[in-house]
Amino acid sequence: MLGDKLKIIISGGGTGGHVFPAIAIANSLKRRSKSAEILFVGAKGRIEMEKVPDAGYRIETLWISGLQRRITIKNIAFPLKLICSLFKANTIIKRFKPDIVIGVGGYASGPTLKMAILKKIPTLIQEQNSYPGITNRLLANKVNKICVAYDGMGKYFPTEKIVKTGNPIRSEVVEIDGKRDKAISFFGLSNEMKTVLVIGGSQGALAINKSIIGFLKEFSENEIQLIWQTGSTFYTIAKNAVAQLGDQNIKVHAFINQMDFAYAAADIVISRAGAIAISELCAVKKPVIFIPLPSAAEDHQTKNAKALVDQQAALWVKNNKANEQLGKKLLELVKDEKLQDKLSENIGKNAIKNADKLIVDEIIKLQNKTV
Repeated sequence: MLGDKLKIIISGGGTGGHVFPAIAIANSLKRRSKSAEILFVGAKGRIEMEKVPDAGYRIETLWISGLQRRITIKNIAFPLKLICSLFKANTIIKRFKPDIVIGVGGYASGPTLKMAILKKIPTLIQEQNSYPGITNRLLANKVNKICVAYDGMGKYFPTEKIVKTGNPIRSEVVEIDGKRDKAISFFGLSNEMKTVLVIGGSQGALAINKSIIGFLKEFSENEIQLIWQTGSTFYTIAKNAVAQLGDQNIKVHAFINQMDFAYAAADIVISRAGAIAISELCAVKKPVIFIPLPSAAEDHQTKNAKALVDQQAALWVKNNKANEQLGKKLLELVKDEKLQDKLSENIGKNAIKNADKLIVDEIIKLQNKTV
């Protein structure tokens, strides 16, 4: 049971893959205790500064950014930003007096967790990826608990601190049972054809989009229908290409708001390999071809994808090979029902739909130890 006056800081962000799980944890905490007080700490100018207030939570800002992997002018300012952020995090913690501090990865989580550890405040990390970011690896020995989404994380973290909870996902997105007919109708598609869903993240994915453009005729020739989320920058190009082809079963969207319908309609998914996308795809049990984003920090998307490929739970194509390999691999999968079934069954074994609840259970255990 959460204490009535429990005060919690949740820190981190930078990408939706960090921010949306953080909000899911906060929502789950509030469901357990309406009086729990939650404060977010994020990085100036990052996505959390918009999404967290939209979700109804207060957020404080740190002036922090990551170290670039190459020598740049931005790295010169990093030590100053880090010192300023440590001072600001200390001020926030002194003023708010949290009972527990949670880090979800991203730039802001490092200074906030560091100051909480120095003040001996109980701390918990939620690591979304199969390969942890540098902040979480550096702090792992000092925090009290580490919630992970993948097996084998003892390579990076102290095993006695690890709890496999999965990644918090939006329940409304993955509840697709009984929705296929409605979803097919929603997108104006046919029940008689295989449906491929292409999603590259909210901004789209250039390598995936270019591969699909070069493969449009094959969709028509093989009677495959397509739901294609392009992102805003590629939308007009894709729309014009589809109009020129004249195939009514290729549906182009800059962004898909009704993701439960997209998943429900899909027989096969082509996707980036961000942690939250993977967690959703495990929950909906769809055969998937991953094209990991190679520029993701520490190349974690490739490691995420390979963790499933090694279980025969997904297929993957390298980003720089997408043009030549994606279409061929997709056609092979469309024609191989047994492989679709195997991928669907195996990816479903990785699903954890109540991750937010399991993480809050660990927060409660930390609280009880300190009461």
